[in-house]
Amino acid sequence: MFVRSCRRTKFLVCELSKPRPGSKDLNFATQYAQHFLVQFAICLWKQHRSYWCNPLYSAIRIFFTVAIAFMLGTIYWKTGTKIYMRQDLFDAIGTMCTSVFFIGIQNTITVQPVMDAERTVFYREKAAGIYSSYPYAIAQVMIEIPYTFIQSVLFSVVLYPMVGYKWVFTNFLWFLYFIFTSFLYFTYYGMISVSLSPNCQIAAVVSATFYGIWSIFSGFVIPYGRIPIWWRWYYWANPVAWSLYGLVTSQFGDDEHTLGDANGKSIKDYLLWYFGFRIDFLEVVASAVLGFGLFFAFIVILSMKVVNYQSR
Repeated sequence: MFVRSCRRTKFLVCELSKPRPGSKDLNFATQYAQHFLVQFAICLWKQHRSYWCNPLYSAIRIFFTVAIAFMLGTIYWKTGTKIYMRQDLFDAIGTMCTSVFFIGIQNTITVQPVMDAERTVFYREKAAGIYSSYPYAIAQVMIEIPYTFIQSVLFSVVLYPMVGYKWVFTNFLWFLYFIFTSFLYFTYYGMISVSLSPNCQIAAVVSATFYGIWSIFSGFVIPYGRIPIWWRWYYWANPVAWSLYGLVTSQFGDDEHTLGDANGKSIKDYLLWYFGFRIDFLEVVASAVLGFGLFFAFIVILSMKVVNYQSR
């Protein structure tokens, strides 16, 4: 009985292992079940649900943003409307520089553990053939845009009137634009540091090395004209320098009020003489700051495709 069953099983295996006459081998036209746009839409929805189910991440960013805006607003209360001397101008510029660094670095720090956790899931689902690297990476980059925009609006609405910048709609829009793009490239910088590092602890150490360098070459600590000529190239390669250029120029680049201790120079002329800031260069600066955000996003997408720290 057992021998007969064994023979029957072997016969069935032999028969079923042979393709029927006229049949063709199983073949798939593409590696993945869905094309790129469907993969991207699903990954974007997945990232939305992941962020929505992680309210602590967004709550920390929003709380820190509003708290820092109130703190800076009370420290630099109405300095934007009291620019009579050079020091008053430096105080107003200092508010902008501090704003970019405080919130920007916080964005970098908070996004790193989130990116590290998401990468673990990405490795598993990519290995299972659920989706390609590019749709997931693009979705990971794009999901930060609405959250960063809300953060920038809250920060600008709180800080702008407290400091007393020009209450002109176009000036406010310029301020919001440069704050938003600055916060965004800092966030992408944090994502880059994780995607190029084995874990978020190493990413935090690596990313911190550039904070001081960006601060030194931002144009506020040492203006461009006083930077040694062999280091001036890094001023133009520094994203914070472009952010500060845009924020200052959009608010004070056309101000004709005379500074009391600047030998009769107006605010506009003093900015050109001391910092090298020109109002007619504002559109180029706006494009450059946006370009840094796009470049950092491209590095994130490329690194998630190429770099793999998965342990086997």
